[in-house]
Parts: sequence; structure tokens; C-alpha cells
Amino acid sequence: MILDACMSTIVCIWYAIHLRMKLMAVADFKSLEMLIERTRSMSPGKSSGKMRPDCFLNLTENCPLTRPGSGKDVWHLEFEAVSSSFSLFQSIHYDVGDVLEVLPSQDPVAVDAFMKRCNLNPEAYITVQPSKKENSMGDTNHAPDIPVKLKTFVELTMDIASASPRRYFFEIMSNFASAQHEKERLQYFASPEGRDDLYQYNQKERRTVLEVLEDFPSVQMPLEWLVQLIPPLKTRAFSISSSNSAHPNQVHLTVSVVSWTTPYKRTRKGLCSTWLAGLDPQQRVLIPAWFHKGSLPSPSPSVPLILIGPGTGCAPFRGFVEERALQSKSGPTAPVLFFFGCRNEENDFLYRDFWLSHLQSGGVLSEDKGGGFYVAFSRDQPQKVYVQHKMREQSTKIWNLLAGGAAVYIAGSANKMPSDVLAALEEIISLEGGVTKEVAARWIHALEKSGKYHVEAWS
Repeated sequence: MILDACMSTIVCIWYAIHLRMKLMAVADFKSLEMLIERTRSMSPGKSSGKMRPDCFLNLTENCPLTRPGSGKDVWHLEFEAVSSSFSLFQSIHYDVGDVLEVLPSQDPVAVDAFMKRCNLNPEAYITVQPSKKENSMGDTNHAPDIPVKLKTFVELTMDIASASPRRYFFEIMSNFASAQHEKERLQYFASPEGRDDLYQYNQKERRTVLEVLEDFPSVQMPLEWLVQLIPPLKTRAFSISSSNSAHPNQVHLTVSVVSWTTPYKRTRKGLCSTWLAGLDPQQRVLIPAWFHKGSLPSPSPSVPLILIGPGTGCAPFRGFVEERALQSKSGPTAPVLFFFGCRNEENDFLYRDFWLSHLQSGGVLSEDKGGGFYVAFSRDQPQKVYVQHKMREQSTKIWNLLAGGAAVYIAGSANKMPSDVLAALEEIISLEGGVTKEVAARWIHALEKSGKYHVEAWS
């Protein structure tokens, strides 16, 4: 039978689901950290890195950086660490250029709707154990046989209201559909002939697991299958926009709320960015967080910097400037050139007062320190102006810093910006250095090999 074949495929994931549908006292978890570690390690979804959070964060400040109706919705958030894996209230440690991952909270209304739709008892307890085959391969990253409340498991591990299900989800659903017309439609979606229609229905519209299940009410899938097939709830990564030296035990983020309209004019919003922007500093919410090294290594204070960060790409460079300003108080520091870009000076000039304060005499970005701050407002004039145009205007300054051993850091959208900036740098080196474009390209390649050309881009 098709269902038997599907089950064999699931067994290959090497997990056996053990449901305990009776209320029982939960084991004595030592802390919320351990609860999250145990629960997320139960998930069949492949996860990388540590399961246990490095710390828990509490929001202390949340303020908008853009004007309403500007077309951008960007927020500045400040957090303090309230606990760590080692001891309560231990200070957190990170370098500028590092990345913070947070585990988003799912909408309680959506979680309750999912539990009700699937006839799941939120007060039941479950355990998920590795199979004998997995144990024989020496896997040590699995949860012990300790029960976790089913609702907690869903909240922490199953992305029921953000991610879209895969094609295989529809194939399995067809085996549990009791209504013939639903079974036929699901079978069509799972077939090669229905691939395009499934793409239009599912991926283009970014339908969630909950929405798909609600569209096919006759389908009643056992929890064993739901646990295996629903996409895992993933952490979201953000560039840190603060210096740990300037803000001990704090971490700052610059968050752009993700929002788009589907072909059927439905507004969709990013799970994590929407949740973070909506947090109230007056309400204590513990946010599981992990620190990681990003693509932008912390520079030595003696290295001149050329920073290019349009939009929220400025986030890590806010930390760079804070750090260098602190370093300049105790010794000499190398110059910093920063190229920032946004749509309008009045609507989305992120951290305007911060940059201008460091542009004043004696500041890290000031001309008397050999630095500079240049902004491209792309839509404040008939012809669009971007950071690469401002870079060409300052070609002599850029060349002088490059000749003096400067490092180049680029952050922002992965669309066209990094390649446009690279082309501008090649032109500047060719023009100011009196060399061909090929030689200029080799110059930049040499910068990369020497660890002085870094790009952190996201889509």
C-alpha cells in the first residue's frame, strides 16, 4: 500500500514517536534552558548547533526607526541578558560583527487552532526517542526519555503558522482524507501533472500548515505523522548592532519587519520580525538566544575601515563605530569611511543622530580623524543615487585608505548591492591606481585572501 511505503520512508529518518496520552507529572527540569534543549532535541527536524540557549534575553527598549507609511518598517530593539547556560545573571560576551539567533514565539491563537483542528490534547505529554538504528550509529544529540507537554512541543518545534509544507505533505494527507473530492485534489497536487498548480496554491501564496489543514477538513492525520512532516520551527539570525564593550550585558538589534502581498492580494508577514517589533518592554518575555560568529570579523583598531551598509546593512557597523569610539578614548585608532544608503532623508534615515554625532569634530567618522560619512538618498531626486555612486565621488579617499591597508566590509541586501559595490571598487582602484580592470580585480581578490574584504548579505 502507498501508506505503508510512506511509513517506510519515515522510518528512515530513524525516529520512533512514543505518545503518552495520559496526564502525568512532568520530570523535574532544572531550568527553562533544559526544557528548551530537551524539547527541541526531540524534533525529527535536522538542527545545527547547540540546542540549549546561550542565554535568555529580556526586551528593555523597542522604538521605530522609520516613519509610518514610508514603505519600510524598521525597529531598534535593546535586550539585556537575564540568565545564561552557566549561571543566573552572568554577563554575555560577543564581538562586533557577531550574529544573534533567537527562537521566535508562535501566535498562541494559531497554536490553539492547530491543536483543535488536529484533535490534539494540549495537556497530554509525549516523548520522542531515537530508534535502535540511530542509537547504533552513535548519535548522542537526542532527548532523554522524559515527557514534554504536547502543547509545549508544538510551540517550540513545529512551524505550524509560518512555513509552507512540502509536496510530500500533500501526498501523505491524501491517504487520510475521508472526503473523496479532497482525496482527489490532494492526489492531483502530489502528482507530476499537478506540480504547477500546487506551486500556485502553496509556495506562491506561502500557505501555512494550519491553512492547508483547514482547507482539507476531512483529513485527520495522526500525531506521529504530523511530527515527522511539519517543518521544524527554526531560529532566526540577526546582525548585532551594538558593541558589548559599550553596552555590557546588553545586545541591540535592528529589525526590519518582513511583509509582502501574495498574488491573491493576501498580506503576509514574517513570523520573527513581526513578533519582535510587537514586543512590549513593559511585559517581561524571556527570549531564548544563541550567539554566533558572523561573516564580519572584529577589526583591529589600527586597521582603516571602509564600511558599506545601506538600509539595515548599517546594523553591524553601528557596533563597529561604537567600539572604535570607545577604543579612541584610550589610544590612537585608524580612520573609518562609512557609506550608508536609504530611500528618503526624512523617512528611513536609520540612526541619523548616531552617525551625525560621530561625524562631529574628533568623532570616529570626522574628517579631522581621516574618516567620513556619506549618505545616498535614492529617491530624494529624479535620478536614483545609491551607495556605489557616493563611493565613486570619494574615490581618492577610498584609494588612499586601501593603499594604507584598509579593510572593506559590506553588509545588506544580497540582491544587486554587493556586486554593484564590487564593480565600483574595481573602477576606483583602476582609476586611482592607474591599472587595468583585470589588475584591479586581482587586487580585490588579494584583499579577500588576506582577510580584508568581507561581505554579509541576506535576501
